[in-house]
Amino acid sequence: MPTIFQICVEGNTGSTGRIAEEIGILAIQKGWNSYIAYGRFPRQSKSNLIRIGTDLEVYLHGIETRLFDRHCLGSKTATQNLVKQIKEIKPDIIHLHHLHGYYINIEILFDFLANVSIPVVWTFHDCWSITGHCAYFDFANCNKWKTECNNCPEKRVYPASFFIDRSRKNYYLKKALFTSVKKMVVVPVSDWLKNIVLESFMKDIPVQTIHNGIDISVFKPQENNQETREKLGINGRFMLLGVASPWNRRKGLGDFIQLSKLLNEDEVIVLVGLNDTQLKQLPKNIIGLTKTENRKELINMYSTADLFINPTWEDNFPTTNLEALACGTPVVTYRTGGSIEAISSDTGFVTDKGDIPELIKVIRNVKEKGKKSFSNTCRNRADELFNKDDRFKEYMDLYESLVLND
Repeated sequence: MPTIFQICVEGNTGSTGRIAEEIGILAIQKGWNSYIAYGRFPRQSKSNLIRIGTDLEVYLHGIETRLFDRHCLGSKTATQNLVKQIKEIKPDIIHLHHLHGYYINIEILFDFLANVSIPVVWTFHDCWSITGHCAYFDFANCNKWKTECNNCPEKRVYPASFFIDRSRKNYYLKKALFTSVKKMVVVPVSDWLKNIVLESFMKDIPVQTIHNGIDISVFKPQENNQETREKLGINGRFMLLGVASPWNRRKGLGDFIQLSKLLNEDEVIVLVGLNDTQLKQLPKNIIGLTKTENRKELINMYSTADLFINPTWEDNFPTTNLEALACGTPVVTYRTGGSIEAISSDTGFVTDKGDIPELIKVIRNVKEKGKKSFSNTCRNRADELFNKDDRFKEYMDLYESLVLND
C-alpha cells in the first residue's frame, strides 16, 4: 500500500491545512496510507497526524526570525526528529505545503530530501519559496526576486524581522536548497504564480498548476437566509460580505472602511475574521465577526450575501472566492494575482486595486440586476471547475506518475 507524507504548517485548520486534509482523505479513499506532519493548530484528522516540535520551539523560532531574519532556520531538533520519522515511515511521496510558519528548518529538511530518492511534490500557496524574505511582493512593487533579493522593502512584514536584513543570504540559501532535490514537481495553485515561478531561480524545475478545490456538497446555497439576516440585524439591506483571517493591509480592510463611507442606508458590510481590536474600530455600517471554524455558519453568510467583495492587494488563489461562488454569490475582486482566475464575466467582476468608486459601480450593478440573475451561473462554475474531488484527483494522478516513473 503506497504512502503519502504531507508537511503543512497547520493541522486541518485554515485554508492550507484543510487542503492538505482533503488531499489526505482522497488518498485514503484510493487505498493509500496518509500522514500529515504539522506545526500547530491541529483538529481531528482522517490522516495520521504528527506534531513537528513544541510550542516552545515555535516561540523560539519566532524570536530568531524577529531578531535575525532567520526564518525557517530555527527548529533544528524538531526537524531532525521529523526526518527520523520520515525514514521510519518510508513514504512513496513527500508533499510539501507552507514551510514558513516558525516550525521547520529548511537546511535540515532539504539536506535530507536532496539525498533520498523519494519524489517530492511542493504546492506553492504563495511566493515565499522564491524570495529572500517575503510571501508577497506586489504591495511593495518589488521585482528583486528575479535576480537577487537585498535591502528588502518588506523586512517588517511577515515573516517580520525588526532589525537585521538577511534577504540576500536567504535568497541564495533558498536557491541552493530548493534546486537540490533530484525529483521534484512544483505545483502553484494559480497560473499567475506558475508564471512567477518560471521567472524565478526555480524555473528549471517541472511545474504544474493545480487550482484549489472546495467541497461543493457542503458549500452550496442555503435557504434559511432570513434567519441569518435577523441574527445579523440587517433585515432587508443589501449585504456585502468580506471573509479573511487575518484581516490586514494585504486583505484590504482599509478599503472596506473607505467603501463604507460611500454606501447608501440600505447597504451594509459584514466582515468575518476580525480580531477584537479591529472590531472596536469599525464604523456603524460594518458588522464585524471574529474568525469561525464553523463551516455551517460561514456557508450561511456566503448564501445570505448579495455580493462577495475580495479587495485583496496581494494573493495567490483565495478559496473564499470559490466558496462564495459555490453558494451562488457573485464575486468582485481586485486585479490581484490569481484571484481573478476564479471568476468569469457572468459570475463576477474585476476592478483595479484601490478603485473604490468602481466597487460602488459594481455594487449598484448587482443591486439593479439582483443576485438571482447570477446565482445559478456562479454555482455551475464552482461545480464544473472547483470541485475538490476533481482538482485533488490531479494530485493523485501526479503522485502515481511519479511513483511509477521512480
